[in-house]
Amino acid sequence: MLITNTTILTPTERLENHSLRLQDGRIQALAPAAELQPLPGEEVLDGSGHLLTPGFIDLQVNGGFGHDFTQEPHTMWQVAAQLPQYGVTAFLPTIITSPLEKIIQAQEAITQRPEAFRGALPLGLHLEGPFLNPDKKGAHNPRHLRPPNAGGYEAWSQDSGVRLVTLAPELPGALELIHSLGSRGIVVSAGHSLATYEEARKALENGIRYGTHLFNAMPPLHHRRPGLAGALFDSDVPVGLIADGIHVHPALVRLAWQVLGPQRLNLVSDAMAALGMGPGRYQLGDLPIAVDNERATLPDGTLAGSILSLDQALRNLQQFTACSLVEALQTVTLTPATLLGLERKGRIAAGYDADLVLMTNEQEITMTFVAGKKVYERTNRTPS
Repeated sequence: MLITNTTILTPTERLENHSLRLQDGRIQALAPAAELQPLPGEEVLDGSGHLLTPGFIDLQVNGGFGHDFTQEPHTMWQVAAQLPQYGVTAFLPTIITSPLEKIIQAQEAITQRPEAFRGALPLGLHLEGPFLNPDKKGAHNPRHLRPPNAGGYEAWSQDSGVRLVTLAPELPGALELIHSLGSRGIVVSAGHSLATYEEARKALENGIRYGTHLFNAMPPLHHRRPGLAGALFDSDVPVGLIADGIHVHPALVRLAWQVLGPQRLNLVSDAMAALGMGPGRYQLGDLPIAVDNERATLPDGTLAGSILSLDQALRNLQQFTACSLVEALQTVTLTPATLLGLERKGRIAAGYDADLVLMTNEQEITMTFVAGKKVYERTNRTPS
């Protein structure tokens, strides 16, 4: 396929009136439109009036479209088939604190790709727990929390489907666990934690490589007690953030943007089963969740995931900070790809995977491609 006459956001630069050739699931070439002409028999897609960007990568998706991954791990494939409507081409299905048997089920489910599957690619599991601080449990069932020194993680590795683990680094045995998981290629993140600044700095020095949903489920940023949030700011690791305007006030989103910039701020959806649905009653793990038009909460009002889509998060970031689309795009493409060591994702360049999003100038998703195959097309597509 040749996608012609479009504006390409690589995402680090903006290339006007360019064309892109896709072949065998990869980007074969890109060049000014006048220099890249169709080959005999080649399918041509006219991208006039549209923007072409790398596919979005979401590192925290709890579920969607009525399905909760912790309760029903096998539904990750049904959700994956629908995520491309939000520009998502790859993601980490997130399993929250639950019995270890559920994690084993999720490890099995991620290997069971349905025949003829078309959709966003699950890159591996994000295990958010069970090694969390009980006093910062958020919407996690405290009955299933475990201290790191209790074990239960011996079979976790990148090869067994685990890509990212969130833990509280101040708990007994956490530093040993960070070393153990890191040696198996797993990204270890700090979150759901009461770590002091000093405890968090020590964990960062010992292998913490990410921060889970900045400001949420951690002590507030204090001028004499910076805590985990301050330690993450004062480091070089990327940090996740839920930019729905509810989990984090827009003023603090602006602060995070000013400190972290596009190379370290990583937008995540933290979406739960109500994504793509409507108000009602849902589950997050084994806890009941009430959802209205804005938020998902436990009966006591505690936030429980979000109903945010990643493309909306991208628009919100620009609205809250006045950053450019080129800058914002890095937070959902190149930044998460770099964190996970994905050498062929997150960028539009020759040799990279043809995971792409075609959107209008108003940033509405028109088409999504995964490995060069169209997996989503909005009906009644019209250029802006």
